[in-house]
Amino acid sequence: SGPLKDMNFSIPEGGGTRFIYQFISEPPAVSFRATGEKDGIIDIVPKTGILYLNGSLDRETKAAHRLQVESLDENGNIVKGPYAVTIYVEDVNDNPPEFDQLKYTGVVRQNSRPGKPFMQVHATDRDDPTTPHAQLTYSILHHFPNPYSEMLFQIDNVTGAISPSKKGSFYLDPQKQDTFTLVVTVKDMAGMTTNAFTSSADVIITVKESLWKAPPTIHIQENSTQVHPVNISQVQSNEQGVIYDLFEKEKLPRLPFSVDQNGVIYVTEPLDREEKDTYSFFAITKDNTGELVDKPLKIHVIVEDINDNPPVCEQALTIIEVQENEGGGSSIGTVSATDSDKKDTLNSRLQFKIESQVPDVPASNLFIIQQETGILQLTGTLLNKRMASNYSLKVLVTDRVFQTICDVQIHVIDINDRIPIFEKSDYDNVTVAENVTVGTVILEIQATDGDEPDTGSSYIIYQVKEGDPNNTFIIETDPETNRGFIKINKALDFEAAPVYNLVINATNPEPLVSGVQYNSSSLALFKVFVTNVDEPPVFHKTVYSTDVSEDIPVNTLVMTVEAYDPEGDSKIVLKEVQGKHAEYLACRKRFFYKNNAAQKSKTTVILRLRDVNDNPPWLVTDYPTFFCHPVMGGERAFIQATDDDEQQFFSAFTFSLVDDMNTRNNWEISKVNTTHAYLSPKHANFEEKVYNVPVIIKDNGKPPLERKVDLEVKVCKCSSENSCF
Repeated sequence: SGPLKDMNFSIPEGGGTRFIYQFISEPPAVSFRATGEKDGIIDIVPKTGILYLNGSLDRETKAAHRLQVESLDENGNIVKGPYAVTIYVEDVNDNPPEFDQLKYTGVVRQNSRPGKPFMQVHATDRDDPTTPHAQLTYSILHHFPNPYSEMLFQIDNVTGAISPSKKGSFYLDPQKQDTFTLVVTVKDMAGMTTNAFTSSADVIITVKESLWKAPPTIHIQENSTQVHPVNISQVQSNEQGVIYDLFEKEKLPRLPFSVDQNGVIYVTEPLDREEKDTYSFFAITKDNTGELVDKPLKIHVIVEDINDNPPVCEQALTIIEVQENEGGGSSIGTVSATDSDKKDTLNSRLQFKIESQVPDVPASNLFIIQQETGILQLTGTLLNKRMASNYSLKVLVTDRVFQTICDVQIHVIDINDRIPIFEKSDYDNVTVAENVTVGTVILEIQATDGDEPDTGSSYIIYQVKEGDPNNTFIIETDPETNRGFIKINKALDFEAAPVYNLVINATNPEPLVSGVQYNSSSLALFKVFVTNVDEPPVFHKTVYSTDVSEDIPVNTLVMTVEAYDPEGDSKIVLKEVQGKHAEYLACRKRFFYKNNAAQKSKTTVILRLRDVNDNPPWLVTDYPTFFCHPVMGGERAFIQATDDDEQQFFSAFTFSLVDDMNTRNNWEISKVNTTHAYLSPKHANFEEKVYNVPVIIKDNGKPPLERKVDLEVKVCKCSSENSCF
């Protein structure tokens, strides 16, 4: 209670009839009167001045009631007032939240990005929005059907935005399930109390096929005469406003394809199938921050062949030898040609035809050629060397558009009806030391052949027929004289084979005619005695090699090198390591010869050092870093890092600034690729002077190494060529 004056009251809504306040009268006042927004709920007892409620207040109906109260004398005249009395209705949580729709519908595309909303639900609460009574939180209560342990959808508990979960982004498939029903709830009191009010609504979601899918294989005809670029396909993201781009893994000098911001893919220039017959690259989408939106799509392009290449003879002149007694139908050789157009197509199909034969004796059609294979055959007429020893053919090779002439020369050779005959059947013996050099001629032999000279019928091939199972000897023929030279083919070893009893035969490359056979006249005997030589020691390997880390401790055993004495009666000395880096290596043990210490051998030792990550990265400073004054914003300087270690340790660097306020407030650094970054000023308030910017570069070795570098950056007045004065 108290005297009459301006007053404010705060009263919770609801609660029914109640006392508010009592105004005390001051003479000559004997009563009180209240007017204004009483709304049949608020009133005052005239005689006592008691202000009271005769019903419940409702904040949602009226948040404040404004009254005027005055005191009256016994004649009803105003003594004091009117005074303003305001009753503010305090909110209580007496209203549940309400969705603005009973049922919601939405559409989501297969493979949509997780967390990217495709629809939203919305609810309101009539309680005071400034209190927790109207703070709403959303959740998914049920998910029908739910074939997986995790939900395929998620909801933002503040905004009500619905998006695919990570599971949903992967598993949503309209072929398996095209409709889902979610029961979405909304709670007031921010969902933090058990007595919060709750409402729910159904959300019907239709799953549609992803728009983002690779087009079928694209076929492009080579050497197109259309005006480029030419539209060849299109891709479409499930999301709006994305940025389309292409990239390829082949590292081509150029990629003759482009994509516009509607996802239309173009070929930008005519293609040449013979240069490259297929292309594979990827279409990607990014958001405005540069992050990938969709999984890259592989685009496959096949360049279709056209007939734009003529046949090419494999040889400028094809030479064929044929014996004069060859029968009709015999295949005597092949005319070979190629076509660079696509294999196994009509564009590369070649056909052969004999255009001319010179001379045309004893007939003009002595030869025929298989049209599809180019195989030359004899007709029924026998060749006669006395009539013509050589024939020249012009063979026409054609595809569907082009034609080429291939030249063929046919040599008619004598039939091989004589065998080689040795000048003597026994060449006695020869004595050679076991250390004779490989390639040394130890004997010359001679046989003669009565067939036509300078043909396969008279050329003699000498071979060791018996007595040399390991091919220790080789025989070469002088084509001018048919003389044979027996040479050492492999190193001799007295201890392994002191004597060789050789049987040598002489044959022709051309087969003998029927009824003629090689006999003993084509054989000769020869004996080789090998004398012993005190040989140097022999290493078990010609090259010893191993890999070690560059930080290997001193005195570590890196390899074992072994040798032996071919004579078997000496002990071997592993004496010393020689060479450019010999100071780093030493033999652990030394032995001495029992006999001839003058025999020495060497072997190669290769020690490959594996790199370890022991060098921190550093900045490449081939050019000065500067910014033109005044700094306008958007400028950036290109910086590059490198590392003395192998690339496996510095294939990727991270760039950062030292964590101090001055550096962070003035500069920022952003990575360009694995070895480069941009340094940019963060504002325009720079003076003309030199700044030291501390940059930290870290490699990706194990363990990683880092280096702090003070990068000298000039802010200076620039010339028109953008260089410092």
